Amino acid sequence: MFRVRDDFRRAQVAIAALFCFLGLQYATWASRLPAIKAELDLSEAEVGLLLMACGAGAAASFPLVAVLTRRLGSRLLALSSALVLGLLLLALAMAPNYPVALVIICCDGVAVGCLNVAMNAQGAALEVEYGRTAMSQLHATFSAGSLCAALLASGMNALTSNLATHFAVAAALLLLLLAYARPGLLTADRAAAESAEAEQSSRSDRRGLTLPSRITLWMGGAMAFGTVTEGAMNDWSALYMKDVADASAEVAPLGIAVVSVMMVLARVFADGWRSRWGDGRIVRVGGALAGTGLAVALAAGGVVPALIGFACVGLGVAAVTPCVYVAAARSGSDALALVAAMGTTGLLAGPALIGFIASGSSLVWGMGAVAVSAMLVSVCATRIRWTGPEAAASGPAVEPREQPGPGTEVEPLTGT
Repeated sequence: MFRVRDDFRRAQVAIAALFCFLGLQYATWASRLPAIKAELDLSEAEVGLLLMACGAGAAASFPLVAVLTRRLGSRLLALSSALVLGLLLLALAMAPNYPVALVIICCDGVAVGCLNVAMNAQGAALEVEYGRTAMSQLHATFSAGSLCAALLASGMNALTSNLATHFAVAAALLLLLLAYARPGLLTADRAAAESAEAEQSSRSDRRGLTLPSRITLWMGGAMAFGTVTEGAMNDWSALYMKDVADASAEVAPLGIAVVSVMMVLARVFADGWRSRWGDGRIVRVGGALAGTGLAVALAAGGVVPALIGFACVGLGVAAVTPCVYVAAARSGSDALALVAAMGTTGLLAGPALIGFIASGSSLVWGMGAVAVSAMLVSVCATRIRWTGPEAAASGPAVEPREQPGPGTEVEPLTGT
């Protein structure tokens, strides 16, 4: 594999390999769910429980991730959790029955939660160390990894129906990605994280309770509502196109295609937008654009308005998770782990919630709830302390300290 001479680019490509790794690993087994279903003789409900086990494992990983991030640092946590994910992929191919598959997928969710936090901490540390935005492009490589997994699954299906062979080839590719990423990953984030942890600890000592700050909860809300929007569009857009917009079978899948393409394109260019306008404005305007565009499309009805509305959603929410992850990382590993867990919860619960609303009324109202969720991203974003466009990759995103009294000497506030 090629090597990059520039220090920033070398680290960026190495961290991007982690994002690509996660997208490739997750989409590999998700793309073969029909084969797993047939091999283990599962019902539709059992497949749904299998998917829920992965999300539940990721959401439940929050306490473990917070401890491991402090003790190991993001580099070692990323490498170890990625190695576990590769082994779990092989284990899933050899699962003898459904209970074992459930345990494997739940463990997969825990490892996904660990890698998710670690790689985003690496991305945030990259921006701090070099003073340049990069997180949105890193998230775009996750989508690229998912696309590669889909293409690999298609090719392997044409060659063989053997699940173990497919997963062994995917595991080999994952190992190559991990080997390429290892030398370029950052090692300097641990001291910065300890500084942020010390600040959080001092606040906890003053208050007598170890609780998330208000800003951390607002960041978690923005992340949750953003992932609710993403997840619901992935799961319900094609059904809306077919059942409500009366699209043909050929046109209906274009709904999710439009969302996905707009998200990838926006993430490629979003780092430049962040440098120019700042993270806060990008998230506020993006949430408003997604919510308003989808609401207008639902009111207008029809295929073309739906596609335009879906494009607005993809464009609007694309930079939400990268920006919120950066803000959370600057508040310490506990904040990052909590925000990541809330994002996973939103991704898991969102599509189911839309389904409940749709079954009680109609899919139009269900998609209307998606528009409301996107608007709530903007509401939460107004309560987060963002860095300005001239310092998008520096400065703490934490609550300000109490103002000192006259004559009090105050040490400067530092953070990642």
